[in-house]
Amino acid sequence: VARLAQMQLLSASSVQEKIAELKRQRGQSTQLKTIRGRILDRNGRVLATDEPRFWVQINYKLSSFLDERVRQILLDAAAGHADPDKAIEKTKDQINDKLEDLGRIINKCAAFKAADPSQITAEIQRINNVVWDNRVFQAWRRAFPNSEVREKYPDVSDVPLSVAIADFEAKEPDPAKRYELASKVDILEMRKDWPLVELQTDDDIFAAQLEFIDTEGVRILPREHRFYPYGSAAAQTIGWVGLATREQDKEPFEQDRLLSYLDGEVCGREDGVEYVCEGILRGRRGEWVRDIDNQLISETDTQPGNDVSLTLDIELQRRIEDYLTHCPRDPNWGPGMSAVVIEVGTSDILALVSLPVYDLNRARYDYRELAADPRKPLINRAINNDQYPPGSVVKPLILVAALETGVIAADEVIGCPPEAAPEGWPNCWIFRRYRGVGHNNQWTNTARNAIKGSCNIYFSRLADRIDPLVLQQWLFKFGYGRDALSSCVRPSSVVHPPSTDEGRETKDEGRHPTSDIGDRNFDQTSGTISSTIPKGAILSFEDVPPLRPRERRMFGIGQGSLRVTPLQVANAMAALARGGVYIPPRILARQTNGGLSFQSATGNQQSAIDLGVRVETLAVIYDGMSAVVNEASGTAYTQFEPFLATLAAEDVKVYGKTGSTERPEHAWFAGFAQDSSARKIAIAVIVEGGQHGSSDAAPLARDIIQFCIEAGYLGKPAPG
Repeated sequence: VARLAQMQLLSASSVQEKIAELKRQRGQSTQLKTIRGRILDRNGRVLATDEPRFWVQINYKLSSFLDERVRQILLDAAAGHADPDKAIEKTKDQINDKLEDLGRIINKCAAFKAADPSQITAEIQRINNVVWDNRVFQAWRRAFPNSEVREKYPDVSDVPLSVAIADFEAKEPDPAKRYELASKVDILEMRKDWPLVELQTDDDIFAAQLEFIDTEGVRILPREHRFYPYGSAAAQTIGWVGLATREQDKEPFEQDRLLSYLDGEVCGREDGVEYVCEGILRGRRGEWVRDIDNQLISETDTQPGNDVSLTLDIELQRRIEDYLTHCPRDPNWGPGMSAVVIEVGTSDILALVSLPVYDLNRARYDYRELAADPRKPLINRAINNDQYPPGSVVKPLILVAALETGVIAADEVIGCPPEAAPEGWPNCWIFRRYRGVGHNNQWTNTARNAIKGSCNIYFSRLADRIDPLVLQQWLFKFGYGRDALSSCVRPSSVVHPPSTDEGRETKDEGRHPTSDIGDRNFDQTSGTISSTIPKGAILSFEDVPPLRPRERRMFGIGQGSLRVTPLQVANAMAALARGGVYIPPRILARQTNGGLSFQSATGNQQSAIDLGVRVETLAVIYDGMSAVVNEASGTAYTQFEPFLATLAAEDVKVYGKTGSTERPEHAWFAGFAQDSSARKIAIAVIVEGGQHGSSDAAPLARDIIQFCIEAGYLGKPAPG
């Protein structure tokens, strides 16, 4: 009795300590769900958020009885028993019982959804097909681990299903053998609950719980759901989340058990903010640790991920996307378009449009179809399409380089006669379109008039006078040939203490989870300002390959091997509009919560760089770009002329440059607009397959500028 009292009453007793330790070791740890941070636009509108949703969920073990392939697998297994007739009869009875259960479930779910039962049946069949397709995919993967198809993709999970099945059929032409291989595959999806019907109201949730309380294989469960309120708006920029199943997904947080990904958790997928800012958006799980007596011995609070704010105006973005999607289309146009709008004073990107778009709320489910879509909706054409020569929208930069290096004076004439150019030189577009006509028929072909009329003769001859290295240097200064967007980094001081063996956490409110995730940037192309494609990353001008002297003449008209992105073009126009001051464009807004900082692709903090362009040079550029839009015979005048009075009444003046390219054919408009209070926006629009910048791209840019006026970024302030 005395010994028992000693064990129970003396807290300092070594036995008491051993008992407490044993309780802890045999206790339980309950980890709570992570909460991902939100993505917001410049006005605080929610673009991505986590929200709970309750669903009637059906386990695949039950739903699979509606799949004839699975029923056949069960019957085949029964046929292999010692008493096959008895086993088959028993299996058939089981199948019939489950089909009756499924019939009742389908009718009840149809009532909740106010839908026809056939819709619920179709959804169950879809679930079954998804699982079966994954089994087929895994069967192919295991049967042919060294297939040459895998070499074309960064990870085997990136291989489109259609490609895998086609390869499977080619390598194993016997359908029965493929079926046999798939039937032996056991995957996680075969043991999970699948969402069947979303419950819209609290009454539906309560009623569903009563309906299915005793139904095996059906549960009412909340689902972690990443919701994108604006659907397809800015889809490629925002990005989407998918299950964290790949090794590269799990690796950044694997050393911290409260940050590491559990089965069923999601992470950002390349490309977009969801991926780039994973280290900011990722939340840390809370944890309750109880001993064997169910007594709480430690508690860690859930720490939501930080919000990330973008510079985008999502309403402007959505309006531009809707407009470009539904505007009258020329038969020559391809499926792709891009439009970029930058607020010049801040370098904030207001709109970063890439068409076609896709629904972010469906992306993780429709990924294989999206990846196989020949229109390539997953590509962000504004920043990572490397197939865009700039055409004539580069000509203002060519003129800057020429005037600043003194190879020409603004009033010097380079004639554009009504005749074919010598062999090896490009003809002027006006000669090709109107045989027997040159710009000499219209005016004295000085610098400002050559901009106004987009004269190929003038600019090919002009570029040929500039030293190749100097020409490249000026293009690089304006942002061509290098990544445009800055990377997202987290200061090293923003840390979160690692979890301990005892499951305790030090309180550190307001700090953000961290990891070795490193700095991430958007997937973007640097473009090409050389005669050969760069082999590595361009971190400085010294990394740029050389330009062959003979190719200068083609660079002068935005052709040859010169390649750019719409964002680079828009930001070069923003630099011109600032008076020759370059600032990297910005998509991630500065945070006030310590969550983000910004650096350029070269590692330097974002800053303005005065390019040293003389006022006299800028005056010539502005004069020519104004004439493009506001003077008769300007290449965009026909499209803008009916709206010039309206623009003037709204206190807005537009400076522009049209462009058209060959091999491949695209149409461009780029420029900037300003009001008398010095507010300015820069713009670039490209139409894939467009024949003429003047008729294809200019009217689109004109209307987008009007949208910016109506959104309050330009023009007279609204009354009151």
